[in-house]
This record gives sequence, structure tokens and C-alpha cells, in this order.
Amino acid sequence: MALLKKMNFVGGRVLKTGIAVFLTALICELLDWPPMFAVITAIVTVEPTAADSIKKAYVRFPASAIGAAFSVVFNFAFGHSPITYMLVAVATIIACHRLHLEDGALVAVLTGVAMVSTVNDHYLSSFFIRLGTTLTGLTVSTLVNLLVIRPDYSNTIQSKIQQLISETGNLIEVRGEEIAKHQPLHPATKSDFRRILKNVEGIETLCRYQKQEWKLHAFSRKDMRDFHYEYKKLTLLRQIHYHVGNLLAIPSIHLEKEKTIVITRMSESIKSTLHHPDFKIDDHHEALSGDLLKLFKKEVEARDESAHRFSYANVIYYEFLSIHDLLEELDHIHQLEHRRKKLLDQSWKSAEVRSD
Repeated sequence: MALLKKMNFVGGRVLKTGIAVFLTALICELLDWPPMFAVITAIVTVEPTAADSIKKAYVRFPASAIGAAFSVVFNFAFGHSPITYMLVAVATIIACHRLHLEDGALVAVLTGVAMVSTVNDHYLSSFFIRLGTTLTGLTVSTLVNLLVIRPDYSNTIQSKIQQLISETGNLIEVRGEEIAKHQPLHPATKSDFRRILKNVEGIETLCRYQKQEWKLHAFSRKDMRDFHYEYKKLTLLRQIHYHVGNLLAIPSIHLEKEKTIVITRMSESIKSTLHHPDFKIDDHHEALSGDLLKLFKKEVEARDESAHRFSYANVIYYEFLSIHDLLEELDHIHQLEHRRKKLLDQSWKSAEVRSD
């Protein structure tokens, strides 16, 4: 089992699918039922989390019953003909949609279509046998998902968030250099932004999976606090990317040399902060943010009162200042987490001393 726990998400899910298929086929063989329908159900029912399997099982069973019923009815009316396959598929999809059973439509259609060639004169017995095999596949796959290789995404979430924070620092430095050198947005920069944003969405999906698993399995307060800390970092990372996206939308403009120097140094300092293990903001970064704020205020004061929007230069200053504010928040939550862990370590040591 220790070896199974070391397997990654994809490997674990493939293994669970194999176990579910084997057990389902074995049970059907013992009951002298055709295993094909049960195996199909077991394959498509293995979900990333046990909670998803249980939730969707309530939808897939009645949906499969609908598909089996249509297969029996149209077999009785038209026999084993091409129109039977078409009517079973179309009628099952429409019924699942009207009854809000969309999550079970795939299993229902597969069950109904696969039954067409196997239904003979014993229509009623065929219908109930198909329901039995479908229920077997659903039950086995759900139990395997619940009991075998319980998913734990916490380490993956933590490592991927740290990696994306570091990559975001690199992205900001590159974009700051493009702005300072009056260069247009490079396709590689845009591609990196989209890739990181897509990966952030992937981590949010893993966070949802982790919360769903906690509904069914025990967890400690430490696990919950660690998860909330990582989720706060993910939320701040999402907000940082909102402002990075605004920087990517700014066209190439010419700025004075002293302004480009501040922007270049600020982007480098932001990268340094995001790469720091403690997200430490040093005095140099604080001084740069002060210089940037002065440039922003100066640009506002010099703005023509008839203008209805900020200049591109002021938008650049604003976005970098906004990212700076989020870095301060990131530094703050890290310090709180560090103090919390320090207090916990002290309390554990005190408890060990008293026990001795």
C-alpha cells in the first residue's frame, strides 16, 4: 500500500480503474451475468474523488435504467435494426437532458446501445439483468474509489503553487524589461502568461478535489490550516495575474530613461520577492515602490483635466503598485503562518517535557 500511495494522480486513477474492472467482471461471472455492461459502467464511474463517484452514481443508475428501457422497447418494436440503435441513442439523450441526468447520459447511451444486440425474447429479464450489472459496476467502482488509494492532493498543491509563484516572478521581470525597452509584447511572454493561468486553474481544481475528499475521510486541524494557507497564496497569485494581464495589454510606449530604470528595477525586485522562500520585502523594494508612487502622483497632477482616462504610463505605475500591495499581503500571511507553526512547535515541546 505504501507503494500505491507514492503513485501520482494519473497512475493511481488508472490502477483504481483496473481494480474496479477486475472485481466487477469477477462478480458478474459468479452471478452468471454478462460482464460487458457492468465493466463499461465501472470504467466511466471512476472519478478523481470518491465524493464525485457517489454523487454521480445517484444520477447514472436511473439514467442507465432509461437507456435499458428504451433498448427493450425499440427492440420489441423494430428488432435488431439500424433504426433501433439510432432511436435508443437519441431517445436516451433527450430523456436524460429533460430529466437533468446529463452526468449519466454517457453511461445510459452506452448501456442502451450495447443491449440492442443482446436482447432476445426475454425482454423483462434482460432489462433487470442490465440494471443489476449496471448497479454492480457503479457500486464496485464507488467502493474502490472510496477505499483504495485515498487521494491526497496537498503536497501537489503546495509544490505547484510555489512553482507558479516563481514562474510569475520570471514573467513579470520579462514584461517589465519589454516595457522599459519600448518593445511590443513578445508571443513567448503571452504564451507563458496563458500557460501559468491555465495551471492556476488546474490547481484550483485540485483544491476542490481535496475539499471533497475531506467530506468522506478524516483530517486534522493542521491539514486544514495548511490547506487554507496554500489557498490564500493561490488567491493572491490569481489577483497578481489579473494585474499582469493588464500589463500585457499595454502597447509599446516611449518613457523617459529615469522612468524606465524604476520600472526595470521594480520588476526585478518583484521577481526577487516572489523567488524568496519567505516572500521577504527588503528596504530596496520599499524604496522602489515609493519612487513608483511618486511617479504615479506626478503623472496624475500633470494630467489634462479634460482627459477621461489615465495615460499608459500611469496605468503601468498603477499595475506595478497593485502587485506590490499583493506582495505585502503575501508577506503578511506568510509571517502569520510562520508564527503559528512556531507556537505549535513550542506547545509540542512543552507537552513532551511535561510527559517526561
